[in-house]
Amino acid sequence: MAVKQRLLVIEDDKVLNRLLVDQLERFGYEVAGRHRWSEAEAFIEENEPDLMILDCRLPDADGIEMLQRVGSQFPVVMLTAYASVESAVRAMKYGAAEYLVKPVNLDELEVVVKRALENAAIRREHQFLKSRMAPQAQMIGVSKALLEVNRLIDAVAQSDMTVLIQGESGVGKELVANAIHERSARAKRNFVAVDCCTLQKHLFESELFGHEKGSFTSADRQKKGLIEGAIEGTLFLDEIGEIEGAVQAKLLRVLESGRFRRVGGNKDHVANVRIVAATNRDLAQMAGSGQFRPDLYYRLNAFVITVPPLKERSGDIQALASHFIRNHDFSRRVEKTLTPAALARLEAYSWPGNIRELKNVVERAIILSGNSSSIDEHHLALPSDLTPGVCLPLPPTANGFFLPLGQEPSLEDVKKAYLVDLLTRHSGHRARVARALGISERNTYRLIQKFGLGE
Repeated sequence: MAVKQRLLVIEDDKVLNRLLVDQLERFGYEVAGRHRWSEAEAFIEENEPDLMILDCRLPDADGIEMLQRVGSQFPVVMLTAYASVESAVRAMKYGAAEYLVKPVNLDELEVVVKRALENAAIRREHQFLKSRMAPQAQMIGVSKALLEVNRLIDAVAQSDMTVLIQGESGVGKELVANAIHERSARAKRNFVAVDCCTLQKHLFESELFGHEKGSFTSADRQKKGLIEGAIEGTLFLDEIGEIEGAVQAKLLRVLESGRFRRVGGNKDHVANVRIVAATNRDLAQMAGSGQFRPDLYYRLNAFVITVPPLKERSGDIQALASHFIRNHDFSRRVEKTLTPAALARLEAYSWPGNIRELKNVVERAIILSGNSSSIDEHHLALPSDLTPGVCLPLPPTANGFFLPLGQEPSLEDVKKAYLVDLLTRHSGHRARVARALGISERNTYRLIQKFGLGE
């Protein structure tokens, strides 16, 4: 059975108060009536309402002043016998959800209350989705390389300049993008992240720009795209080097004119968004070889932030590992710390999978260490290529290479070392790695995840 929404009517006219309470109860709400602010205040302390109907003039308070106190907690519909533009503007300025004039039309009352409750629900959902879209990690560390990244973020954040973030897979490019958003004037609006790798190519344009009804076979209704979802906020395009030429051209138009069209549409829409892009590929080389539009590259290249790999931030490894330990669910039951030997091992490793790999290794070590308060070296389960040893030769080819491995490596050691080498050679490009391995992209992705190197 659905729980009724609770309403509070504060009106000093006892007849009108009773009328409003009875009518709202007929509409299906749970309603309480109070005649003075002191009575209403006591009710609010015990039972927070979903919506309040508040008279502008009460015997013991000014309704609009009280609106300023409670308007951020729940929607308030202001009620007055003195209709004026000035009072309406004042009420709305201080957060009134709606405004009604006596004598109240009871049909209008139902519409206004329903609309105010629906709008409040939409705002709550918006805040929830915004919190879910924002990365749940932080930029941790005090290394010189990270301090330089932070300096660049501070320098560009307050402008609306397009930013290109470069760096290997797993270095935290989305965290940098989110930091730019949070330090900007757009911070109160949406941060919408788009993974250009995961969206299907034939749907990408529709997802990004939206589409009109009937624009293609399954378009049975109009749909707003991710650009409109980020209006007045920030649109983060992750792995922008993966988008195809036709979409590159339309994205260039957004950057040049601030306008776009939905798929199948003939009307321009304003794209009031700040665009931040990221890539682990060499866009300059791609632009030179015709794989990426040079004009789009130059637009994106207006301000570049290069995020260093973890191997260049060894001084941050202890802080990062400690952060992952503190924020793991298991650590709420057993407080854990790294032993000096474990920390030394972490700092000696090359981290081809960067921060993402470190997080996976630490979280696995938390589980493997069980109820122990210490995470030791053997809990880390790092690959054996830390130990100087033999080099395992692969069959000689034009591009032959060697994998440095410890003595008598296991098959899993060989698999991971080969995968790491391919990811490094192909700048994390999964399709190319899949082709080199002779398997599907899906199976390649599974391998990457298995060895803690994943996206």
